[in-house]
This record gives sequence, C-alpha cells and structure tokens, in this order.
Amino acid sequence: MPNIKNIELPDIGDFDEVEVIEILVAVGDTINAEDSIITLESDKASMEIPSPFAGIITELKVTLGDKLKQGDVILSIQSEEAKNTKNTKNTENSAEIVDTEPKIMPIIVPDIGEFDEVEVIEILVNAGDELNAEDSIITLESDKASMEIPTPVAGKVIDVQVALGDKVKIGALILNIESVAVEAQTETIAETQVETPTPAKLIPAAAPTPEALNQAVSTLPKGDSHASPSIRKLARELGVDLSNVTGTGQKGRVLDADLKGYVKQILTAGTIGGALPKVPVIDFSKFGETETLALSRINKLSGKHLSACWLNIPHVTQFDEVNIDKMEAYRQAQKAQGIKLTPLVFIMKSVVEALQQYPRFNASLDESGENLILKKYLNLGIAMDTPKGLVVPVIRDVDNKSLVELATELAETSAKARNGKLKPADMQGASFTISSLGGIGGTQFTPIVNAPEVAILGVSRSFNKPIWNGEKFTPELTLPLALSYDHRVIDGAQGGRFMADLNKILKEADYD
Repeated sequence: MPNIKNIELPDIGDFDEVEVIEILVAVGDTINAEDSIITLESDKASMEIPSPFAGIITELKVTLGDKLKQGDVILSIQSEEAKNTKNTKNTENSAEIVDTEPKIMPIIVPDIGEFDEVEVIEILVNAGDELNAEDSIITLESDKASMEIPTPVAGKVIDVQVALGDKVKIGALILNIESVAVEAQTETIAETQVETPTPAKLIPAAAPTPEALNQAVSTLPKGDSHASPSIRKLARELGVDLSNVTGTGQKGRVLDADLKGYVKQILTAGTIGGALPKVPVIDFSKFGETETLALSRINKLSGKHLSACWLNIPHVTQFDEVNIDKMEAYRQAQKAQGIKLTPLVFIMKSVVEALQQYPRFNASLDESGENLILKKYLNLGIAMDTPKGLVVPVIRDVDNKSLVELATELAETSAKARNGKLKPADMQGASFTISSLGGIGGTQFTPIVNAPEVAILGVSRSFNKPIWNGEKFTPELTLPLALSYDHRVIDGAQGGRFMADLNKILKEADYD
C-alpha cells in the first residue's frame, strides 16, 4: 500500500549546519532511488543528497538558503513497499521492481555521434568498484573531442572488457556490472544509453556572436542546472554558466561530456578576444566633474589596430643597453661641420644590418599561420607622435641610403606627419618598425608589435652610466633598447642573438 515517508538529511560528516544551494526536484516529480534531490554547500565542499528510495514527491520541506543539520526533513515522498525486498531502507516502487536478485548487466558503448571508432584514453574504474548511476567509467577521445561515458545503473563492477588504447564503437562491451532491480532498470538503461552521449555537443555549431560568447563567460554558475558537484566545480574553473549547457543525462543532468563539448564549441567558434568579458560601464560624473573629449580619427584607428595586435600576437620583449660613446662622438663631429644627424638614423642603419643577418625578423606570417614570408626589402616604419595621435610612416630602402639622406627624409616625413599631410601610401609597406621615445624620456618600455610585422624595436632616452673598468668608475653613454617580437616566429634564443649583434653593431660601427 502506498505510504508517505520523510527523507531526512543523513550523516554528512563534521558539519553542524550546511546551506541548501540547490533544489533538484519539485512536488509531483517521480524519482528513482539514488536520484539527487538537493545540493548542500559547506565552507569546504558542495555535495548532492540522493533519495534512498523511489516514489512521488508530495511535499518539499526546505527552501534555498536554509541551514540544515543531520536528521532534518528534506521532503516527503509517497512510496510503496517493494515485494520480496529484504532491505526496507532502499525500498523501491513494487510496480517497477520485477526482480531484486543481483544480475550481471553488460554496459556497452552508447551512441557517440558521427564517429566509427574512438580510442579509450582512460579507464576510471576497476573490478570490484561500487558505482552509482551516472558515475563515469571510461574516457573516449575522437579527433574532435574527448568524452566520459557514464554507467546508466548502479552496482558492482565484475570485470572490465576494454584496455587503454582500444578502439571502440557503438555497442562495444565496456564492462559487466552486478546490479539489482534489473528489469525495472532495463528501460531506463536503453533510454539513458541513447541520450547520454550527445552528438550535438560534438558537431560544430554556427559561430556565436561576440555577445553570445560574452554571455557564456561567468564567474559562477547560476545554479539552475542539474549537475554534480564535480561538474559544477569544473564549470566554475572554466568560467562557464551551466544554465547555457544542455544536459543529456537523466532528467537533463549536465554530464562531463556536455560541459567539455560546450567549451570546445566556444573555443572553436570564436577567438579568445571575442570571449573576453566586457568592461563595466561606469558613470564617472557621480564621483566629480567630468569632461568628454572625442577621440581623433587617428586615435580610433590606431587604437583598434593596436588592440588587435596585442590580442593576436604572443608577445615577448627583451631588453638591452648599448654603449654609444663612439656613435655620439661621430655625431658631434658631424654637427661641428654643420651636418645634423639624430641618433635615430644611426639606429636605423644598424637595424637594417642586423635584419640582413636575421631575415626572420624581416618577415610576416601568412594567413594560415603555417608559412613565413621573408621580405627581400628593408623598409622601416618609424613611429611618430603628432597632435592628432600616433602615426607610422615608412622609410623605404634604408639599406641603400646614407646617414645624411636618411636624416633629410626623416625631417621631411616628420613635418608631413605633424601637418597631417601623410598619404595612406606613406604608411604602407614596412617590414620592421622602430619606436623611439629618446626625445621624451623614460628608461624602458614594451612596444607592441605592429602586425603583420613580427618585431619592433623600442628606443628610450640615453643616459650616462657609471661602469667599473677594474680601477675606477667611468661614465658611458648608454642607450636602452627593448625588442618585442612574435613568439610564434621568433624564439628567445633568436631574440637574444639579434639584440647581442645589434648591440655590437651600434657600439663598434665605423661611420667614417
């Protein structure tokens, strides 16, 4: 005869009270034994509490936020005593139970989507293990994703029929499990094995918009999805809102494969930049008086370009200091003869000499990212500050021009930049860029690579540095340099050698 039973909070360890953070069932739901009914959270962990028997929920005794202790009533359930059942604590609905004697059940590979065979990369159980329904038993991996396969029934593992590295397909035997209530579970097994792995999570979806990607990133799951504590923890670590993930387990439960498949779709459908959370909009006027200034057209264009460069290029920056006493002596001697040469022209000539020795720095990646385009020309972009913003005009064929020719062209180009007279063609075709802040100040900075180039040299203000020569300190005019490069093309050793040779060229060059 049907009777009403109260499900109480069991012994959950050394906790006086724990908070209800999720209610997984509702009045009227029909549940099976071991189905999770609530999720509790202590200061150390979260845990799901299962129902000890099957039945229909008649009343919920808790609400979100309640603090519970051992023995508190969680809910009331209408249950029928099972026939031929010796263990009344685990009684299930007698209409569902046909045979409670332990029987051996084969667990097979369910429908895993459009894959002929997939490899077993992890075996998560051993013979003799006691399992709950939905516990993962093996991990499979295709060329597109990995997925954990759960057991649809609880019981004891008799033997494992697969080995690491095996190729399996739908219907292949994974293991045998000793389970009770076999006939009552047969239909559930069939349903679960059809719906557990979801082809949808592995088939590439249409690329989501940046807004959709932003929505997918959240600091905490919203808590309105059916998932185990381990899945919730993984979701928090990945920054995924579980309410956006479609669960394919029983009662819409989010499985490990669902979560990983969702993350794979996000990563393959859009760039990392598209998934960045938006900066919050703040009304600064509430803190004090403000003024809004419109960005110049150059500011807007350069801002977008630099953001794209920073997001798409894995930057590395190496620093060095060069003794430029010899260069400065020559420059001052030329100045005495009425020839004005800035330090930048010496740096330009030294850079092109180094680029000839290291052609990877004078190159670009092709669109596929799999080929390097080596440029046989030596055109240098020179970053210039103007009243309207940063511009980078190009000085062409630097290797074929003298110091005086470069100084003259630099002066003319700088005047055009200040007066807004540069044409688009004047800012195209660079193979390497130099950004010099020597006339402004500072000891070092990290320049951003000007894509599609793969490297940029930053130059700071020179200064006299005391150097110990073995007997006393002597001043050396020292020029700080910073080389930023695309780590996909240039490794640290190559960057170090380039800087060492550039240092030597600047220090020892014969300008006469």
